[in-house]
Amino acid sequence: MEKIEENGSTEEKQSLKEGSICGYNSLQHLLSENLKPQLYQEVSRLLLGLNCGKTLETIAVPESAKSLSSKHGFDLQAFKFSADKEVLREPRVVRVGLIQNSIALPTTAPFSDQKKAIFEKLGPIIDAAGASGVNILCLQEAWMMPFAFCTREKSWCELAEPVNGESTKFLQEFACKYNMVIVSPILERDINHGETLWNTAVIIGNNGNIIGKHRKNHIPRVGDFNESTYYMEGNTGHPVFETAYGKIAVNICYGRHHPLNWLAFGLNGAEIVFNPSATVGELSEPLWPIEARNAAIANSYFVGSINRVGTEIFPNPFTSGDGKPQHSDFGHFYGSSYFSAPDASCTPSLSRYKDGLMISDTLNPKSSLIPCYIRSLLKFQEREVGRSMRGFIVQC
Repeated sequence: MEKIEENGSTEEKQSLKEGSICGYNSLQHLLSENLKPQLYQEVSRLLLGLNCGKTLETIAVPESAKSLSSKHGFDLQAFKFSADKEVLREPRVVRVGLIQNSIALPTTAPFSDQKKAIFEKLGPIIDAAGASGVNILCLQEAWMMPFAFCTREKSWCELAEPVNGESTKFLQEFACKYNMVIVSPILERDINHGETLWNTAVIIGNNGNIIGKHRKNHIPRVGDFNESTYYMEGNTGHPVFETAYGKIAVNICYGRHHPLNWLAFGLNGAEIVFNPSATVGELSEPLWPIEARNAAIANSYFVGSINRVGTEIFPNPFTSGDGKPQHSDFGHFYGSSYFSAPDASCTPSLSRYKDGLMISDTLNPKSSLIPCYIRSLLKFQEREVGRSMRGFIVQC
C-alpha cells in the first residue's frame, strides 16, 4: 500500500486508491502503521474495546482461503470472541461471515451481464467462507445489482426477482455444498401480489431450503436515497429465524438508525442480527462504527454490519430535489464491515475500497459476555418494554 508524506507530489496523491484513507485501506491500518506499538494498543483499546480483558484473538484460516483471497484480491480477516467459561453449560460456537463487494461491470453493461459478473465475483469469496467453516453467511444489501435507487429510472426494476429466483438458486448450491445458512438481501418482485417490489432479505437454510424472508421496514428519503420510488416499508414485522446454528434476524440498512427496530428483534429472541447496508461516507460514516455496536450492547446479541464497496457511476445524471447540481453517482460506498459483541468489543473493519470477507466466532449462550449490571437492566427493559410493544411485534 502506497503512503504519502505531507509534501507528497501530485502524482503520488493521484496514485492513491479511491476510497482509501491517505493511502491506507482502513482507519485501523492507518493507526497501526503510524503509531508506536504501545500507543496503538491503547488507542485500539479505546476504539475496539476489550473482549474478556484482552484484544480479540485472530483465527487461523486455511491456506485454501488465503489463496483465494490473494488470487482474487479480496480482504480476508478472521477473529474470535471469547467468554468466561461456565461450569454447567458448554459454549455453542457459531462461525459467522460477512461479505462486502463492489459491482463487477459498468452500469451501462446489459443487466444480465452485470448480474452474471457479480455472481462470478462472489463465487470465490463464498468458497473462502465455506473453506473456513463459516456456519452463517450474510451478503450486503441488494448484492446482486448496482444500488441504482438514486436514479428513479424504471429500467432497474428488471433486476428484481421472486424470492426463489436466480440469485437464491445461485446461493442454494453453496448452502448445500458447505452446510451453510446464507442471508441474501435482494430486490424482490412479489409475483403473487401484483409484482410489488420490496427490499428483502431471503434466509436460505443449510440444506438449501428457504427458511423465510424479511422486508426492509424503514425506507430513507434522504439525499440521493430515493428508495421509495421503487419500494415502500415492509410488511413482515420483526421476524427472528430459527436456523441450524441459532436464532438470527436481519435489520436492513436504514433500520439501524431506529433503536426500537433493534429492540424488537431482541425481544423476539435474536442471538445474531445482521445489518446489510449500502451507505456512503458523506451521510453516515461517523455513525457507522457506533450504531451497531450500541445495539449489540443494549440488546444483548451479536451484530454483523455489512456495507458495499466502490463508486457506482450511472449513465444518466440525476438530481434529488436537494438543490445540488445533477451528478452521476451516489458517492463512495466505504465498506468497513465489522462484527460487534454484547460486551462492547468489536472487530477491526474490512477495507474501505476492496471486496472483503470478515469471519468471526460468536458464542451462545452469551450471558457470560455481559456484565451483571447490564444483564439486570436488560431483563427489566425486556419485561417493561415488551409488555407495551407486544401487540406490534410479529414473531416468525
